Amino acid sequence: MKYISTRGQEAKKSFSEVLLMGLSSDGGLMMPESYPHIDSNSLNHFRSLSYPELAFAIMQQYISDIPADDLKSIINNTYTKENFQTEEITPVRKLSNGLYILGLSNGPTLAFKDIAMQFLGNAFEYVLDRQNTVLNILGATSGDTGSAAEYAIKGKNNVNVFMLSPHGKMSDFQRAQMYSLLDENIHNIAIEGLFDDCQDIVKNIQNDLDFKQKYHIGTVNSINWGRILAQIVYYFKAYFEVTNNNQEYVSFCVPSGNFGDICAGHIAKSMGLPIEKLIVATNENNVLEEFFTTGIYQPRKPDQVYITSSPSMDIAKASNLERFIFDLIGRDGKKLNQSWQQLETSGQIDLSHLLDDIKNKFGFYAGSSTHQNRLDTIRETYKSEQDLVDPHTADGIYVAKKFPNTEHLICLETALPIKFEATIKEALGNDFLVSRPDVWNKVEEKPQKIEILANDSNEVKKFIQSQVQY
Repeated sequence: MKYISTRGQEAKKSFSEVLLMGLSSDGGLMMPESYPHIDSNSLNHFRSLSYPELAFAIMQQYISDIPADDLKSIINNTYTKENFQTEEITPVRKLSNGLYILGLSNGPTLAFKDIAMQFLGNAFEYVLDRQNTVLNILGATSGDTGSAAEYAIKGKNNVNVFMLSPHGKMSDFQRAQMYSLLDENIHNIAIEGLFDDCQDIVKNIQNDLDFKQKYHIGTVNSINWGRILAQIVYYFKAYFEVTNNNQEYVSFCVPSGNFGDICAGHIAKSMGLPIEKLIVATNENNVLEEFFTTGIYQPRKPDQVYITSSPSMDIAKASNLERFIFDLIGRDGKKLNQSWQQLETSGQIDLSHLLDDIKNKFGFYAGSSTHQNRLDTIRETYKSEQDLVDPHTADGIYVAKKFPNTEHLICLETALPIKFEATIKEALGNDFLVSRPDVWNKVEEKPQKIEILANDSNEVKKFIQSQVQY
């Protein structure tokens, strides 16, 4: 399996090369040359596999430059009961209204990002050791990516993390979870701006090819293909949990800001997994809802981004949408380049002529929620189910209910509620006790290490230079 850029100007790469490189040199995102097809016989075989076995069966089709035994070892060391509290790794639970919740928040930092990040941390260490080189991870987080990446990489050899986050825009728990890490290879940088500003800085530095090469800059954001690959697995696992045979279809409703998680669902469907609908759930920052409803992608300006109670989706530009648009327009790098040039000049991409394909061929639909919708959903779900969900998962449940005739509709969980305690108390009362694992008791009181910088790529470069010796 080789990888190509969405913009068509990058030489073909192996998985290990793509894992370490982040953005392509032409500014695009790396994609597999083609999607392996999973036929009915393979689905039958997959149905009986444990999570690590299923992960290997899927990942080995995309990874041809790591020996099978080594890949098995990486996967088996990643998906353990010790890391995820259960041998199922991603258990499914059913609500009384017929919806299912895919539990993705059992990992070390209590968020779905752990599923991919734990794999990435082990894969990075393996590849860097064999290449006898180092990697400086530069990432941006709106909440959970940062802590998941840092807890996967802290203490590992040959890899450092420089994680950008919007100053003052995350929950107290999210900030404490990240900033209380004092490991020498972990560097938290709070940017005076929004998540999109952090994401733009990462892309600007990634596009400075001389700096990127000199300082060995990589990424763990969902622009990294390894993230998407690891997330494909749990779509298959969820399918097997709620169906009895391969003639049944399922649908997924996914809270989404940067379009990474649901992009993995799109690829699972493209591989042949029987998926009917892929429903994008957004909050007040509903750029993705607009695209999947109208076919027009129009990112907002920073001063038009709402700060909401589902902060991980307070995003105006969805980086991974480029991967889907690449598939939508027939994997034509030249056309995609033209679309992004149009985006730069006019502020939008008009693909409304492909709206039928978006819905009927690729199965995409969308909806959004308001703050009050999320509070009501948290309250109603707890009252009727005794199931406490975080505001992002509540967004998914609310949007899923707009599709009442969809069978086997699975909502993807985002994080445990403790990460958003203030919103939970707003929904259920100030006296409501939000339980947390013992390991996270009083995390907000721990010492924190953080560098606050201006919204300026050059300032971030200077900080990286000050921390890395060559």
